[in-house]
Parts: sequence; C-alpha cells; structure tokens
Amino acid sequence: MTEWANLPDWLPLPATGVIPGIIQDADSGVILMLVELDREALERLAATGRIHYYHPEKRKVVAKGEASGHFQEVVEIRLNCRGDQLLIRVRPIGGACELGYHSCFFRRLTPDGWTIPDPKTFDPEQTYPEIAFSH
Repeated sequence: MTEWANLPDWLPLPATGVIPGIIQDADSGVILMLVELDREALERLAATGRIHYYHPEKRKVVAKGEASGHFQEVVEIRLNCRGDQLLIRVRPIGGACELGYHSCFFRRLTPDGWTIPDPKTFDPEQTYPEIAFSH
C-alpha cells in the first residue's frame, strides 16, 4: 500500500467525473504535463505511487511510461482552493513529452513567434516506434 492509498476517497471529484492534474517535476519545478484524472486513474495512482491518467485519444486510463518506461513517481499532491484541480509533484524517469522533450510545454512564444529553447531528451522514434510523428 502506498501513502496515497486513500486518495480516491479523500478527493470528491467534480460533477464532470474528472479533475485536471498539473504534473510538476519536484526537483526542478518545471511543469511537465497537464492531464485528466478520473476515479480509475486516481485508484491506480493510489495503488502504485505513479502517475496514471485518462488518455482522451485512447479513451482509457494509461500509466505514464507504460510504453516508454518514462514513469513519474509521485512525491506530493496538492489540491487548489476550489477543490477542482490537482498539482502533483513527481520525480520523472525520462522525458514527459511524446515528442522527446523533458516537458510537454517545450515551445516558447517570443516576439518573433514560437521557438523551442530546450533540447530533446530522447528520440521519440526509437521510444515509440509504433507512432508516426507528424507534429
């Protein structure tokens, strides 16, 4: 049993049945991802201590890292003032972004347009050979 075992019972979900979760690197403070968590995702997080989330394209709950090995170990969970958003601080093993970056928020808007200031941390074509990368 993990220290998060009672999370699904402690957290009343909003009427939509999902709660947004901001995933943050506990060491660097970098925002890695924004995910949707439903009861099943919260139960899996509680059981494993790792991030699970509802994947809208797959229409199911997935473990972050199940295909890549880039898991995210939960360090701390915080709830916002209205009780409808989570901040989950993690220790990531590998990159968060399926395009090869540490964070899904790798694009930066400048006066000249979008730039990519951060280098890739892994090759997505080697990590996810089943995905055709078009973006």
